[in-house]
Amino acid sequence: MTTERVGPAAYVNLAGAAAAFLLSSWAWGLISPLGARYKEALGLSALQQSLLVAVPVLVGALGRVPVGALTDRLGARVMLPAISFLTILPVLGLTVFRSYPGLLVVGFFLGLGGTPFAASIPHANAWFPPAKRGLALGVVGMGMGGTAIAALLTKPMIDGYGENAQFYLVAAVLAAFGVLAALVLRDPPGRTPSATPFATRFAEAARQPMTWPLSALYAVCFGGYVAFAVYLVTYLQTEYGVSQGDAGLKAAGFTLVAVVLRPPGGWLSDRIGPAKVLVGCLSVVALTAVCQAFAPPLYPWATLALLTMAGALGAGSGAVFALLAQVTPARHVGAVTGIVGAVGGLGGFLPPLVMGAVHGATGSYAIGLMLLSDVALAALVYTWTRLRQEAGPSSPGSDRASASRIMVRPNPNSSAKE
Repeated sequence: MTTERVGPAAYVNLAGAAAAFLLSSWAWGLISPLGARYKEALGLSALQQSLLVAVPVLVGALGRVPVGALTDRLGARVMLPAISFLTILPVLGLTVFRSYPGLLVVGFFLGLGGTPFAASIPHANAWFPPAKRGLALGVVGMGMGGTAIAALLTKPMIDGYGENAQFYLVAAVLAAFGVLAALVLRDPPGRTPSATPFATRFAEAARQPMTWPLSALYAVCFGGYVAFAVYLVTYLQTEYGVSQGDAGLKAAGFTLVAVVLRPPGGWLSDRIGPAKVLVGCLSVVALTAVCQAFAPPLYPWATLALLTMAGALGAGSGAVFALLAQVTPARHVGAVTGIVGAVGGLGGFLPPLVMGAVHGATGSYAIGLMLLSDVALAALVYTWTRLRQEAGPSSPGSDRASASRIMVRPNPNSSAKE
């Protein structure tokens, strides 16, 4: 798209892309709120519990690479309904498998629910002009709120309707959405399917100058958010003795704060540049992680620290993809999104394992939280020293960025169809 005018079709497709990610994330997050229940029922260790909730994160992360590449070839109007239908199978598998190995296998395939991000992002990106992409991609990122839905509904659904009720509900919703998405979603204007082999497209995306710096930053922001989204229930129960229902509500609150602040992170990046937004967000993450390492009282200090951290992680994630939209040519957006999203998801896979191992060895989460602070500080230093080429907000007349130069200023032509 080369014009600033945005028609109704763009918003319909934006809503469809965001809904696809939201509902799939709901399925993606089904195991996490049940981690403590499975631990008690199956006699799992802290590390085994961490692995159980982390496996869907790992698969959802790695799966974004082929999904992003397939989106470049087939389009999101094919990929998003297909993923919705396929995710139904592992969701129903949760009603059948009760052993630890069985749950690991189901969790592996449930990771498919984390992959629509790599299709939704390029789809929304292609429907909007450069000056509005930060906000649009932030709206898509709000789909991670699906994990909050899973956390909120788990206990009420089990208490009121039985242990399998939420699984059946998710399967039905995914089926209905898959049909609706197949009918409503449309390819963006001017889309040309890629005929390049996957290996070639992956190599080209990997060679883009900003792919790996963006991946590292997203691993900190989005990975940190995912890690807390899947592990916060366990953390609150272990560290503060909170009941499962109360821990689920607090974890949902953490998720919702991060989700709500992701679009403002993208919107602010459109106006002042992603580097400034990232520096501010990473500073907040580093500070709040240090505070939480000392296990302050849950009310009000730990609650305030965790919610503030959630907001910073959400806004920072929005800023990373605002930057991606500026510096990545349109033909590579799907593949680059797959790589960045995969590394970001991997950033969410490791911390629960580290937290579980650290707590098992020391009886405290302090070391794990201090490591989070150190990583955030390292990302802050990189952003400040390498990405801080400050410029004004995006404008339609901005010049094309050089492909070999790092840009933080919005560039309206860098993602235009080539």
